Amino acid sequence: MSPQAGSDRLNIFAFSKANIRTLHYTWFAFFMTFVVWLGLGPMMPFIKEALALTDQQAKVLLILNVAMTIPARIVVGMLVDKLGPRIMYTSILVLGGLISIAFAWGNSYDQLAILRFLSGFIGAGFVVGIRMIGEWFPAKQTGIAQGIYGGWGNFGSAGAAMTLPFIAANYGGEDGWRYAITLASIAAIAYGVAYYFMVRNTPKGSTYFKPKKTGAMEVTSGFDLALYILMNIPLFLALGVLTWKLSPENMGLISQTATYAIYAALAAIYFLQVWKIWQVNSHVLKEPVPAMQRYKFKQVAILDWAYLVTFGTELAVVSMLAMFYVEWFELPKVTAALLAGIYPFINLVARPGGGWISDKIGRKLTLMIVFGGITLSFLSLGFVSKEWSVALVVGTTIIGGIFSKAGSGAVYAMVPLIQRRMTGQIAGMAGAFGNVGAVIFLTANSLVDYDQFFMFIGIVSAVVLVLIVFFLEEPEGQITETLPDGTVQMIDVK
Repeated sequence: MSPQAGSDRLNIFAFSKANIRTLHYTWFAFFMTFVVWLGLGPMMPFIKEALALTDQQAKVLLILNVAMTIPARIVVGMLVDKLGPRIMYTSILVLGGLISIAFAWGNSYDQLAILRFLSGFIGAGFVVGIRMIGEWFPAKQTGIAQGIYGGWGNFGSAGAAMTLPFIAANYGGEDGWRYAITLASIAAIAYGVAYYFMVRNTPKGSTYFKPKKTGAMEVTSGFDLALYILMNIPLFLALGVLTWKLSPENMGLISQTATYAIYAALAAIYFLQVWKIWQVNSHVLKEPVPAMQRYKFKQVAILDWAYLVTFGTELAVVSMLAMFYVEWFELPKVTAALLAGIYPFINLVARPGGGWISDKIGRKLTLMIVFGGITLSFLSLGFVSKEWSVALVVGTTIIGGIFSKAGSGAVYAMVPLIQRRMTGQIAGMAGAFGNVGAVIFLTANSLVDYDQFFMFIGIVSAVVLVLIVFFLEEPEGQITETLPDGTVQMIDVK
């Protein structure tokens, strides 16, 4: 069991405690990754004007910015379990910052596209902190601690939106966007170096448990092996959808030959991944895993689908909300942007709130409540019409946002309690599914009207709610980990 476990109450101002300092250092590391990664959005009008990009070219850069994040979160999850969160956060901030600087001073569109695609791995930094916070806080505090980490770190996107355009508009003239991105990147690099010297992977005296095998997550039964293989399919389908968006059938920005080549590559990589999963786990079909070392992969799968809804909804809704207010209710653009801007601010309180409630009343019950709220809110918006009052629409979207962001906090309140040595991989897979959700919902938004978009989110949420109610199990008792010398250590999860 981790130190600092003596009290249920978490005082975020107790800077004399190492775990509180680690929490603050780590959420700010996450914040900086989001400034660098999602700063592209508020910078795009400046980039588009300075380089005379077409609408299609600008959209492609935005798509490329998120494409790499889906596989990157899986890979980073494996690496953080193997190498530790301290070196991983430093590496992501430093390398990500350097790539971002290279992007800022790119001259051709091809350079910008390649570098923005590579920048997508910065968005995987989130996964690193989940393992770090899980090491430093006991089960009865992990919900609120993970919620603070996720909610406050996520605000990096808003931080970028509030600062980078001001720099770009006031300094450097036509190259203002280059200076703004460069300054943010230098700050991320500096903080990445500082982070390495400010934190430890674990409290003094604690063991950093590592997976026995690498390359794929370990499972403990034949059923779990089959489920794990199936759960990889949506990750590759989402990348296929992004490819389709760029294909001649849609945006027409890559050739049909390139489209088919990417589809073939995705299929090949999937089968390679299946082979690796089999290589790591086929032994469970021959030799049963001892009962005390087993865990149920269905827990991971349900949390993946839950985060697909909560985080996928968050990214999708924040991307379309202002346009929805303008097109359906004819609000001025500035007013619509201000009303839509409320949505990201909810994260500062709602995500920690979801984690805190999860600590108090239980993981499963909290997820049932928040998914009930998400389902009802978005099914209600599914009946929206242009005759509704603006106040009612804005209020309902805010309520839906509160539940969805609290849901993200509740998901990651449970992630560290499944299997400690694989927390990074479990967090990475759930995080990747969050991006899959954004792809699914934004694609739906491009194909149907806004009311049908909201209804679709409500229906998907209702399906996940059924999975939570009937199949998710409340973490109980202890999980077992084995020390390098063979000694068994029990870790409380309740």
